[in-house]
Amino acid sequence: MSGRVGESQSWRPEEYGANARFVADYGIDLIDDLNPLPGQRIVDIGCGDGYLSARIKARGCDVWGLDPSREMLAAAQAQGIHVIHADIADFTTDLRFNGAFSNAALHWVKDQQAALRNIRAMLEPGARFAGELGGHGNVAAIAVAANAVLGEFGIDGAALMPWRFPTVRAFAAMLQTAGFTVEAIKLTPRPTILPADMKAWLKTFCDWALAALPEEKRDDYLDRVEALLRPVLCDDAGVWTADYVRLRFLAAAV
Repeated sequence: MSGRVGESQSWRPEEYGANARFVADYGIDLIDDLNPLPGQRIVDIGCGDGYLSARIKARGCDVWGLDPSREMLAAAQAQGIHVIHADIADFTTDLRFNGAFSNAALHWVKDQQAALRNIRAMLEPGARFAGELGGHGNVAAIAVAANAVLGEFGIDGAALMPWRFPTVRAFAAMLQTAGFTVEAIKLTPRPTILPADMKAWLKTFCDWALAALPEEKRDDYLDRVEALLRPVLCDDAGVWTADYVRLRFLAAAV
């Protein structure tokens, strides 16, 4: 994240910082793709706790962070970021921006076409939009295991899962339909060593699944998912690697 969207997903800044800071760290060089200039007004879509928003602000920009999590926005605001509490798929504004940025947030949006359309409406013609999200095949093993174990509890995980991981072709088409020219787009496997175990990752990113279970069954659920994934994502030293695949793009508002 910069930040996330998810109707059934809750976010806790301290937990996110401890278990998922690598997500924002991987997005730092995305700021160079945006190339924000001093004095420009930039919107960070899914800003989360403002970790990357603050780095854009340090370049002399006026940064606005948009996120549906009030808890995350409070952390961003504490760093001097203007904040907007909203889901980008449902948000419109009279504000206009010189650039847009989004890291690890758009795959939490169910209606990505609506989100891209609303982002385009916020931008001046020619404004750059740099972003990264989970792409086709992202956390595939984790998703299969998470859904399979929910099925053991009689729950349809596929119906609950909030993630949307598009292909390059599909996302490029959505950008163009929304009014962008695609300058660069690429899908890249990024196996990522986790700072803790798989249970910590699941607690951070799969609240949507845990919330569907009675509290007394959640530990059992975590144990079962971790057991399924251990043979493929955990090495002999006990180090866990998540099967990330990222879709990175750079576009310009027509």
